[in-house]
This record gives sequence, C-alpha cells and structure tokens, in this order.
Amino acid sequence: MEIREAAARDWPAIYPFWSRIVEAGETYVYPLGLGSDEARALWMEQPPGRTVVAVDGDDVLGSAKMGPNRPGRGAHIATASFMVDPERHGRGVGRALGEHVLGWARAEGYHGIQFNAVVETNTAAVHLWQALGFEIMTTIPEAFDSASHGLVGLHVMYQKIRSDR
Repeated sequence: MEIREAAARDWPAIYPFWSRIVEAGETYVYPLGLGSDEARALWMEQPPGRTVVAVDGDDVLGSAKMGPNRPGRGAHIATASFMVDPERHGRGVGRALGEHVLGWARAEGYHGIQFNAVVETNTAAVHLWQALGFEIMTTIPEAFDSASHGLVGLHVMYQKIRSDR
C-alpha cells in the first residue's frame, strides 16, 4: 500500500465510497444526496490543506483530508477526516492513513491535531484513534443523528504532537 497526494484522476474512484459512507448515515455529518461535484468541493482540500489516497497499484483503498482546524490564531492545530472503502476494511488502511496524517502534521509544525466530530458509535474509529494516541476530550451528547442508533454523541478527540510551545 502506498499513500500519495490525491489527484483529480482519483476522484472517480473516491466518490463511490465517499457517497456510500455518507449515505449510510453512521459517521459523517455531510448532507445526503450530494452529487460528485458538490462532494469533491468538500473532500478535495486546497492548500494549506491536503488530500491523500491510499492505493494498491491503481486501486484506491481510502482517502484522508487534512489541514488547519481553524484559521488565524487556531491554525497551529491540525484536523483531518478519513474514509476507507467499505470493501477494503480490515486491511490496515485506516491505520496507515492515520499514521500518515500524524507524520504530516509533525512535519508541518502543527502543535496538535484535533478531530472535531468522531461519532461515539463508530467504535472502530474511536479505538483506532485511541490506539494512535488520541484522547477523548469531551463528548457532545446527542449531537449526531445516526441512521441506525438515533441521537448519539460526538467525541472531540485530541493529540498533542509538539511540546516546544
């Protein structure tokens, strides 16, 4: 598996699993029913952000987007979002993307990385982020309307990655 910068040619491979994940209604707050162009505008980051793909040859397994969590005086904290093709779960794609994002954030000089909205019932993601050193800072109760669980909490997760400030 290789992780590389996402190119325009990758979007036709990303969009089907992006759409499938969003439409499932279990992990993302994106609006339902978005077309390819609308979804691309939300996922394919512009600088200083970045979008990557995890690939096996020409096969796109997953994608991550990253950048500053907030502009201005909040730009020293990074954020990221991840999607793994459901057909590719269990191959370590999410972990590889998570490790890549942490390395990128360190190399770019971010002080920490914050995930703003990890759905509490997405236990695989919560476990992975905790295994990679993230802590649950708080949970906003009933902040996500899960298609199968109803109203559930959203975790705010954080990892400090620089200690020189």
